[in-house]
Amino acid sequence: METQKVLHTIDGISTWVGKLAAWLIIALMLVVCAEVFKRYIMNMPTAWIFDLTNMLYGSLFMLGGAYTLAQNAHVRGDFLYSSMRPRTQAALDLVLYIVFFLPGIAALVYAGYFYAADSWRIAEHSNVTADGPPVYHFKTVIPIAGALVMLQGLAEVVRAAVCLKTGEWPSRLKDVAEMDVVGEQLEHSEYVDDAERKAVIEKAAAIDEIARQRGMGGDLSK
Repeated sequence: METQKVLHTIDGISTWVGKLAAWLIIALMLVVCAEVFKRYIMNMPTAWIFDLTNMLYGSLFMLGGAYTLAQNAHVRGDFLYSSMRPRTQAALDLVLYIVFFLPGIAALVYAGYFYAADSWRIAEHSNVTADGPPVYHFKTVIPIAGALVMLQGLAEVVRAAVCLKTGEWPSRLKDVAEMDVVGEQLEHSEYVDDAERKAVIEKAAAIDEIARQRGMGGDLSK
């Protein structure tokens, strides 16, 4: 139980940071709209807007990494992985995390720290456009995002170890889930008979359950 509490705490940190970073989408939208208005309506384009949009999107992308990992939403070749038993999945995950993930993210944090420190030392500005904005604060996001991904990665290693021992994946801290738009439309369609609608919905639910077998915890191999 204590292990599960720690895992959920780490999931909560990643989720909180991811949701906070999501507000950068609003800032990005406002900046782009303001630039379109200035450029095409007022004929007063702003040179540094291009750099700012890159920094906003880059920050959003990096800070969302830990949240995506916490929700088990990173892209993988599921066509083989989803057919494996939980213990086999856990063993594969454990090897890949230890051999590739942890060293790679550690290198990112290490290099990113010095990359950001050098940028702060020289008060670096962008040279992509004339009179570019400062970029040292943006480069600071690199080691911070790397540290968050590393923390979540360690939680995933613990999850894999627990699953290897128990045969079941520990549960994750649940968050919002994408709706099956097609399924929803089919469920309420008047052009499909009840039997066909029910069959399609049950099939979609079964596929969704298989896809969740690692993320939600539980041995579906029985």
